[in-house]
Amino acid sequence: MAETNFVDYVKIYCRSGKGGAGSTHLHREKYNPKGGPDGGDGGRGGHIILRGNKNYWTLIHLKYEKHIIAGSGGSGSHSRSFGADGEDKIIEVPCGTVAYDAETGEYICDITEDGQEIILLKGGRGGLGNWHFKSATNQTPRFAQPGEPAIEKTIILELKVLADVGLVGFPNAGKSTLLSVVSAAKPKIANYPFTTLEPNLGIVAYRDQKSFAMADIPGIIEGASEGKGIGIRFLRHIERNAILLFLIPADSDDIMKEYEILLKELENYNEELLLKQRILAISKADMLDEELMDEIKKTLPTDVPTTFFSSVSGYGLVELKDLIWNELSKDVDRHMTITHRPMEVKGYDDEEDEIMEYDEDDIEMEWED
Repeated sequence: MAETNFVDYVKIYCRSGKGGAGSTHLHREKYNPKGGPDGGDGGRGGHIILRGNKNYWTLIHLKYEKHIIAGSGGSGSHSRSFGADGEDKIIEVPCGTVAYDAETGEYICDITEDGQEIILLKGGRGGLGNWHFKSATNQTPRFAQPGEPAIEKTIILELKVLADVGLVGFPNAGKSTLLSVVSAAKPKIANYPFTTLEPNLGIVAYRDQKSFAMADIPGIIEGASEGKGIGIRFLRHIERNAILLFLIPADSDDIMKEYEILLKELENYNEELLLKQRILAISKADMLDEELMDEIKKTLPTDVPTTFFSSVSGYGLVELKDLIWNELSKDVDRHMTITHRPMEVKGYDDEEDEIMEYDEDDIEMEWED
């Protein structure tokens, strides 16, 4: 199978910069041979910064950049000259990226907005020069502070797709077909399970130049929360969706049973997903007549909005978009905030995640006599 360009999980080694050492310089000039201490402070080390960028949709640009190392701070100099600050390293990531500690699985931070910046690892502070330590009893201190050491950490970056509507359903329920009809997205469509192996995002045009984002994720099967099928690898992509659109085909043996299985899998993965707004849509309605639709409506749940549509014939698509927009327009407290739990680090297959870490002695600090 050809390698996909959609990458939603990377592991990178990050190291901030060391702080520069303070200077021990003593002032000397022609007519002032004993001018006293004038050693400047060292510069701070560079930060490792995460920045949200709306133009990125995947983490593929970080897949082969396994080491992110910031610059170290410069040493202080004479005449109380401060050392230069180390160069910051900015990691551009798509909105919806979550950072975890690769060793412990602990949640670190979350990027949700374009231009949002969070310092992932702080650079070391620069050491104080010897002029800070002069006193009446020690007028020529010949020592200064060293800079603070760098911080190094292996980080897991995980992308959770941001969309207004997330499509939830079993394989071959018609999710990709719906997305291809109502938007300009061109997902792979075929008559076999798990045709979709990666999330697809499309912008659905609505009336009066309005629009909303719709995400199609790979199909969910019974036991997905325990690792069956594609498992939980793509379930995280619906955590940030405002509305969950459940798609069940009209030729299903038991529509209510499939709906309950999908709800159970979402509950097993994260109970907070059940707090989101839900819509139940019956796809492939071109196979039904009015009488059959009326019979099916009697078996559908009454606590969620329901509708019938057909992506092939176009039946019910306008009503479906109206229903979605009405739900999005409701003044309700949508459960968009997700409580980030520690990551199960061992649950991922890190086929290319062997990262060579650097020793502290790899970069020598410059000390001024």
